[in-house]
Amino acid sequence: MNSSNAGRRHHEGLPGSDADWGNGGGERRRPRLQQPRENTMRKVLLIEDDRSVAEEIVEGLAAQRFEVEWASNGLEGLKMAHEWRPDALIVDRRPSGLDGLGIIQRLRQEQIQAPILMLSRLNAVEDRVMTLRTGADDYLIKPFALIELVARLDALLRRPMVVRETTLRIGTLELDLIERNARRRNRQIELLPREFRLLDYMMRRSGQLLTRSMLLKDVWNYNFDAKTNLIDVHMGRLRHKVDGPDEVPMIYNIRGAGFILREAASPPVASAPIPARAARHQGHALRVVARN
Repeated sequence: MNSSNAGRRHHEGLPGSDADWGNGGGERRRPRLQQPRENTMRKVLLIEDDRSVAEEIVEGLAAQRFEVEWASNGLEGLKMAHEWRPDALIVDRRPSGLDGLGIIQRLRQEQIQAPILMLSRLNAVEDRVMTLRTGADDYLIKPFALIELVARLDALLRRPMVVRETTLRIGTLELDLIERNARRRNRQIELLPREFRLLDYMMRRSGQLLTRSMLLKDVWNYNFDAKTNLIDVHMGRLRHKVDGPDEVPMIYNIRGAGFILREAASPPVASAPIPARAARHQGHALRVVARN
């Protein structure tokens, strides 16, 4: 079946009652759908390796004035997404070549922001949450009724396009969420994975006091107050990279309380830093700020 031609055909409403689709074979009664309301054909890319399921979806969407292209594997789908620039994508959870989560990650990293609907036989809450957090906009469990698939696509396409952030900026400090590195003025900062996650967390909470318990829970996923200098070691290394020689510090250690990252201008509390009392963690200095 030529998916491109199928997507461009204009069909009348399909007869029959609502029935489950996405079973991958066997007889199905096609659902009765409302007649299309719009003249503009919306472009949908389907990435699905089950031919029978794909052909039924293509035919059903074409009847609703969707222009559909079909890719039978993940790598082909990525290429088509770049070349065709669809308005929305339907992605199977486990196509050949590259799985659905990998496809979504690549699409978002490459700045393709079209809404994505994931199709999957996995119905556990953990699978749905992981998919949505990876970058999908909706999740539909197989088998499904075509009328629900169309309704979900309509809902996704009605949403205003959200431009996902790719760079965080605090003063002269920038964090590239795609390349996963940082820059302060013209100085490149190479980050280890944990350092990147730590700096990302702090920049999103600029000016906020971050306790060690918060950092352990949100950055290291520890749900207990570990008696360790882990935070101090990593924070010392990060501060050494972020606050270069002759640069105004941006990361402050508030003794007995936690840490603050803020724009390089003035200390985070009224009192000035006390250089003579600068603390050192694993050979890296962190500015200690006097507290009232």
